[in-house]
Amino acid sequence: MKQKLFILLLLGLCAPILSMAQAKKELTLAETVNGAFQQENIYGVIPIPGDGEHYSQMNAQGTQIVKYSFKTGQQVEVLFDAATARECPFKHFDSYSFSPDGSTLLIATETRAIYRRSYTAVYYLYSLKRNMEGKIDNKVEALSDGGPQQVPVFSPDGSMVAFVRDNNIFLVKRLYGNSESQVTTDGKRNAILNGTPDWVYEEEFAYNRALEFSADSKMLAYVRWDESAVPSYSFPLYAGEVPHRADYEKYPGSYTYKYPKTGEVNSKVSVHTFDIKTKVNRQVQVPMDEDGYIPRIRFTKDPEKLAILTLNRHQNRLELYFANPRSTVCKLALRDESDTYIKENVFDNIVFYADNFTFMSERDGFNHLYWYSMNGNLLKQVTKGEFEVKQFLGYDSKTATFYYTSNEESPMRQAVYKIDRKGRKTKLSQQPGINSPQFSTDLRYFLNRYTSLNTPTVITLNDNTGKTLATLVDNAALKEKLASYQMPEKKFFSFQTSDGIMLNGWMMKPADFDETKKYPVIMYQYSGPGSQEVRDAFSISWETYMASQGYIVVCVDGRGTGGRGAAFEKCTYMNLGVKESHDQVEAALYLGMQPYVDKERIGIWGWSFGGYMTLMSMSEGTPVFKAGVAVAAVTDWNYYDTVYGERFMRTPQENTDGYRASSAFTRADKLHGHLLLVHGTADDNVHYQNCAEYAERLVQLGKQFDMQIYTNRDHSIWGGNTRLHLYTKLTDFFNMHLK
Repeated sequence: MKQKLFILLLLGLCAPILSMAQAKKELTLAETVNGAFQQENIYGVIPIPGDGEHYSQMNAQGTQIVKYSFKTGQQVEVLFDAATARECPFKHFDSYSFSPDGSTLLIATETRAIYRRSYTAVYYLYSLKRNMEGKIDNKVEALSDGGPQQVPVFSPDGSMVAFVRDNNIFLVKRLYGNSESQVTTDGKRNAILNGTPDWVYEEEFAYNRALEFSADSKMLAYVRWDESAVPSYSFPLYAGEVPHRADYEKYPGSYTYKYPKTGEVNSKVSVHTFDIKTKVNRQVQVPMDEDGYIPRIRFTKDPEKLAILTLNRHQNRLELYFANPRSTVCKLALRDESDTYIKENVFDNIVFYADNFTFMSERDGFNHLYWYSMNGNLLKQVTKGEFEVKQFLGYDSKTATFYYTSNEESPMRQAVYKIDRKGRKTKLSQQPGINSPQFSTDLRYFLNRYTSLNTPTVITLNDNTGKTLATLVDNAALKEKLASYQMPEKKFFSFQTSDGIMLNGWMMKPADFDETKKYPVIMYQYSGPGSQEVRDAFSISWETYMASQGYIVVCVDGRGTGGRGAAFEKCTYMNLGVKESHDQVEAALYLGMQPYVDKERIGIWGWSFGGYMTLMSMSEGTPVFKAGVAVAAVTDWNYYDTVYGERFMRTPQENTDGYRASSAFTRADKLHGHLLLVHGTADDNVHYQNCAEYAERLVQLGKQFDMQIYTNRDHSIWGGNTRLHLYTKLTDFFNMHLK
C-alpha cells in the first residue's frame, strides 16, 4: 500500500514538470518585430554572364564574392577577397556587378541612399582575366577619383564604363588607363538631371538609370530631365538621435526637392545620344506629347536601333519607337492602348533579341505575353487564358521556348512555366504556392524560391525540365523553432458581398481558439491598385503576434487589387478608395455574422494606401469599425504625385468629382471609431502634409483622435528603436479599444 502511495505521489509531482516541459512558449512583440523569426534566404544571387553553369554571391560579411555551381549549389571558387586583393583600400563592400562578358567586377563601397532606388557609391574595378599561367592580376582599381558615382554601366565590349556624378554623365575608358571624360556639363540639383530619373520617375516607374551603350559600344544614349519648373516640396530635419545630426541641434534644417503633385507641372524629358569617337551630342526627335513620359530607353541588338518607350500623361497610350542614334529619326514600332491605364509592369518585360522582342499587354483582359518581329509586326500571342503572366523570364532561341511565371493555378499562387513553338506548356515548379525563379544565363538551370501559407521559404536548384537538383535552404531550423511556440492558425477563405462580388481573404485564429467564444477582430489590408496581400506565402509578422494575443486577424483583397484580371483591378478607375473601402466594410459585416466574432469589437489598420483605406473605410458611413490605425496615409490625391495619382485618377482639373469622392476629407464628418494617425516627418513619398491637414480637419469637426509622429523618419518609419516603438503603440491602442 505504501509503495502504491509513493508511486502515485511521484507521478503527481512529475506531472507538472512534464506539463511545463511540454508547454509551448508565447510569442513576444519584440522578437516578432525585430526579426527573431526571419526566414533563411539566399540574397544577392547573380548568374555569371556568359556562363550558364555558375552563379555568384557575396558572403554575409561583404568581404568575398563566391562562385557556385548551378548543378550542385556547391562552392567552386572565391572570385574576390577583400582581405587578399592587392591595393584594396576597403575591408568590406556593399554590392557588385559583372561586365557583359563576366571578366570584370564592379564593386560598390560607401553606399549612401538617396531615395527608394537611387544611391551613390564609390566603385572599384577588379579584373578576373587570367594570364598565360592561369593567374589573375588580383589588383583593385578605383573607377574614378572624382567623388562618389551613380548607376555605372559597362559598354558591351567591357572597355568603358559610363556613370553619373552630380547629375552629369562621365565616361571612363579602361584601355587608356581609366582616363575619364565628361559627357554632359549642365547637370544641376533640382534643375537638370542627366542619366538618372527625377523623384517621381524613380518612385513610380521603378528604375534608377536611363543611360545605355549601343551594341557596338560606339554610342551612349541617355534621358535628360529638366525639373526647373516643377514645384518644390520641403520638410524639416531635426537633430534626432539615430542618426544624430549635430548641425541641427539648435536650429532645425530642411530638405527641399522637386515633387510634382497631381495636376502640376512635370519635368520636361528628352532623349540624347553621344558619339564616343566624335564627341557629338544629339537630341533624338521623339514624336511624343509635350507633357508625356519616357519610362525607359534601351539599345537593341542592332546598334542603329535605340528603343524608346513613351506614355501620354493619361498613361493609357504606350508607344515603342526605334530611333537611329545618329540621324535621331524615330519610327513607331508598336502602340498599345487602354480605356483606363497601361500597367507599369510592361516596361521591364520588353526584351530584345536579334530579330524579335517580347511584349506584355492586357489587351484581352488579362496580362499576357506577345511575340513581335523587330519591324513591329505581331507574330503571335504566346500565352492565353483567364490568368495573368507575372514575369517574362527568358527566351531560348534554339528551341523557340519561352519561360515565364503566371498565376494560372490560382490568383493567390505563382508557378514557373515554359511554352514551346507549338504551344506545348510545361509547368516547371513542383509545389503549389508562390514560386520565384532565377534562371542561369542560358536558361538551363534555375534557382527557385518556394513558399506557401504554412511553408517557410525553400530554395532549390532545378534544371529546365523542372527536376530538383539540390536543396539549398529548407528553413528546418525555423520550423523547429516555431514548433516550440503557440502559433496561430492561418487559413484562406472566400465570401460574397451584398453586391455579388466574390472576395478572397486569409484569417488567423489564436492557437487556443474556442468556437464557443466571441473574439475581437483586427483587419489588415493594403488595397492599392494591382496589389495582393492574400497570397499563398508564409510570413511571421505583427499580425501573427496579435493573433497570439487573442485576436482574430483577417486580410481581404477587395476590388482594385491584382491577380484577377483587368476588369477586377481597374474597376476603381477615376474613383480610388470608394469601392475598395466599401469592400472592407462588407468584409467586416461578413465577419460580424460569424458566431465566433464580436461584431462590436472590429478594428482595421494599414500603411500607406492601406492607411488611406483605413480612413476611407472608417468614414464610409457604415459604423462597423470600433478602432483603426492609419500609418503614413494618403488623405487626398491632390497631395500625391502626378504619375501614380493621375494613372488612376487623371488630373484634378479633369476629374473634380472623382477627387472629391476619393478624398478622406470629404467623408471626415462620418468618421466613426477611435482613430490613431501615425506619420514620419521626413516622409518623401507620402508627405506629412497629408497627416497634418487631415488632423486639422478632424479638430475643426470636433472629432477626437490620437496621433503619433516620428522625427526624421521616412515612409518606412525605420531606424534604431523606432519599429518596436511603433508596433508597441499599435498593440496598446488596439488593446485599449478592442479588448
